[in-house]
Amino acid sequence: MTERFTVLVMAAGRGTRMRSSMPKVLHPICGKPMVRWVIDAARAAGAAEVVCVTRPGDGVAEGLPEGVTVAEQREGEGTGAAALAARQATGTTGAVVVLSGDHPLISVELIAELIATHREHGAAGTILTTEELDPAGYGRIVRGAGGAVDRIVETKYTEGLSQVELAIREVNLGTYVFEAGALWEALDAVGEEHGERYLTGVFPLLRGSGKQVVSHLTRDISSAIGVNDRVGLMDAERLAQRRLLEHHARGGVSFLAPESVRVEADVQIGQDTAVGPGVTLRGATRVGEGCTLGPAATITDSTLGGHVTVTHSFLVQAVVEDRVSLGPFAYLRPGAHIGEAARIGTFVEVKNSEIGAGAKVPHLSYLGDTDVGEGANVAAGNITANYDGFAKHRTTIGKGAKTGVNASYVAPVTVGEGAYIAAGSVITKDVPDGALGISRPDQKNVEGYAERAERKRG
Repeated sequence: MTERFTVLVMAAGRGTRMRSSMPKVLHPICGKPMVRWVIDAARAAGAAEVVCVTRPGDGVAEGLPEGVTVAEQREGEGTGAAALAARQATGTTGAVVVLSGDHPLISVELIAELIATHREHGAAGTILTTEELDPAGYGRIVRGAGGAVDRIVETKYTEGLSQVELAIREVNLGTYVFEAGALWEALDAVGEEHGERYLTGVFPLLRGSGKQVVSHLTRDISSAIGVNDRVGLMDAERLAQRRLLEHHARGGVSFLAPESVRVEADVQIGQDTAVGPGVTLRGATRVGEGCTLGPAATITDSTLGGHVTVTHSFLVQAVVEDRVSLGPFAYLRPGAHIGEAARIGTFVEVKNSEIGAGAKVPHLSYLGDTDVGEGANVAAGNITANYDGFAKHRTTIGKGAKTGVNASYVAPVTVGEGAYIAAGSVITKDVPDGALGISRPDQKNVEGYAERAERKRG
């Protein structure tokens, strides 16, 4: 059985450089708060528990997913003080993986590799390092005899540092694995520097007590990207988006213009779906197999069946069954449910309505709080007047009904199965099955009107 481990996520601090009232680690990347990227990676790597260090009242705890233990840092500054705040929550046995809540691109694979290195060497502490970055500002890895890790030299303040230390290329990425008991014992003995207690101060103490300290060298520098401002947020967004598109592409999805597409983290897409230019898929959207999306479609928190076509349309909290055609310029609002093989056409808006299988609403209509039966045809310019100023009411258009252009329905009202509605009618009473509903004034032609009007203008 794989040994259980706990993950400690450092998430305290608002991040003033973000210029935002929102806590830094709650800023979204591809629709998901950056700290949740870290938590999800930790859980996928096998973490038995995730503990998140926050500051009292900073708002981070309220944005964490279920099942995360919150440890409040009420005193001290620095990573060492933050870690100590989680001592009770993490316990004194087993491995503790320390991750940064503002490093959202840490991968599942890299966490697993780091833990494997830690266990392989029976280490008390393991450091994630790289030689692929400009080392300025990073802690440098100083090695002793035989190449063993001796200590980490912090370079936030360079006074008193030697040129040899500053020339070191291998840097600390701020991700670690510790044996819990050894970590807390050493951290209690770490003093403050420049008013902060550094977590890195435990490594010389671990070495001094005869314990093993090792490093895991990686070329995956994306995992080292920390977000400190909006520019960093953009960089992380760009890289995360590319990862997501590559993931979907490997699953059988085609992106015709990937640089113009946005797909958020929780979206699912079936194989053989083609995503065209200017498509945005947001939230908990689910797309079936063989769909054609775009160009220029925005779909939020909606579910699409298989072989659906969406062109230049906007969907929010809608359900669309198999083989439906939407658009161009359709707008599905919350509660819209479009039945199999139905057609919602140009400049059609549907809200809180059931559109039956095979029904057609081809152009220029608004259907709100409406039930349209199977195979019905709703002609251009049909409007349901669903609100009387006090309450919403439903309109029913029966199975196989056929309506004329520019018809209005003052709800509550029912058009029966197989019924017809004459063009230009305002329907205020129920229309029986198979009947023709017509409600419009008789036409009157005024002979000679044009000639008289011309004389009057002259």
